[in-house]
Amino acid sequence: MTRRYEVVYIFNSSLEEAQIDERLARYHGLLKSEQNAEPVEQVSHWGKRSLAYPIKGQEIGHYVLAELSTDPTLLPEYERILKLEEDSVIRYLLVINEALVPAPIPEPDRGGAETAEVPASAEEAVE
Repeated sequence: MTRRYEVVYIFNSSLEEAQIDERLARYHGLLKSEQNAEPVEQVSHWGKRSLAYPIKGQEIGHYVLAELSTDPTLLPEYERILKLEEDSVIRYLLVINEALVPAPIPEPDRGGAETAEVPASAEEAVE
């Protein structure tokens, strides 16, 4: 079963875009499976931006957003590799993309359960 994810990477600002693309190809290669040979749907380079606070002595980071679909069982190894890449990946955030969430199922009628009326204003509550 594949799920959709979004991941935001913050790379060290000293890396060139070609070096970042090389690392992304390696990381995303870990997410390939027999059912899904190309897990990456879209990659957006946001460029260099100031960090809200210094992280590992860095005040500027190169931001990249990737949208991907993969089997959740492949994520532990992927995240382990990202954590080992201390010199290039400053931070990352991986979240489930819930854009295609089904509508909630309406609750069944409880059959005769009365509901209390709530007054519209404080004056009605006093009366």
